[in-house]
Amino acid sequence: MRKIFILLMVFTLQKNYSQELFVVTDPASNVPANTISVRLSQSLFKEEFVPGYNYHLMPEVTYGLNKNLMFRGSAFVSNRSNQLVTEGGSLYTKYRFYSTDDLNSHFRLAAFGRYSFNNADIHQEQIEIMGHNTGFETGFVATKLIKKVAISSSVSFEKAFDNKPNYPFPDDFGDNATNYTLSFGKLMYPKKYTNYKQTNINLMVEFVGQSINKSGKSYLDVVPAIQFIINSQARIDLAYRQELVSSMLRTAPNGFYFNLEYIFFNASK
Repeated sequence: MRKIFILLMVFTLQKNYSQELFVVTDPASNVPANTISVRLSQSLFKEEFVPGYNYHLMPEVTYGLNKNLMFRGSAFVSNRSNQLVTEGGSLYTKYRFYSTDDLNSHFRLAAFGRYSFNNADIHQEQIEIMGHNTGFETGFVATKLIKKVAISSSVSFEKAFDNKPNYPFPDDFGDNATNYTLSFGKLMYPKKYTNYKQTNINLMVEFVGQSINKSGKSYLDVVPAIQFIINSQARIDLAYRQELVSSMLRTAPNGFYFNLEYIFFNASK
């Protein structure tokens, strides 16, 4: 009976939710209850003002406490000092407070929050607590799934602090910002489900932007991506991030993402 339940659960996840697993943003849907997700996020971005590339490695573990509440812990590893160094980490939580379900669609609303700490140097006006700044972020996200198409959008407030112990936040940078995202994903394959072991192929495009509240400086990026979901448990993301417009100092705005993820269902018996 337990095996039948797990098979039904992963088949439902594959059919209804795979195309809203975005690469650089989180949808309003959560990791299922009693499920652990382990993800290895990697990025390789070209430096703008010095030769070379900026590499970040971010291992993450996510746990679904119940259908409405999930938690995530992340670590930040970077090569900014010409060797791989652990620079910090973050804690993230998301609470889904509204949900409607129809036969071929659903709609979700969620609130989220994150606190990060980082000991690296502060080298750009862009505020990014995922790997660069100490600080917090809080906001809301809405996601709509219609058959094979998912649309998700979020707005959040982000605040940066000093990167202790050696790097105070610069006085001439704005220390808080408004973030906004808009993401589209579509399930391209399979055209029809026959079993949960079928590989899913999703295409998506995400728009990610930020405005510094003090100065009004802003940027907007586009992130096209392809995603593979294998056996309803393993996930591979490949994406490229390109700056569209920017009026702020950013040291490495353009580059690649390569993420690997595996889901463990029924984590605690």
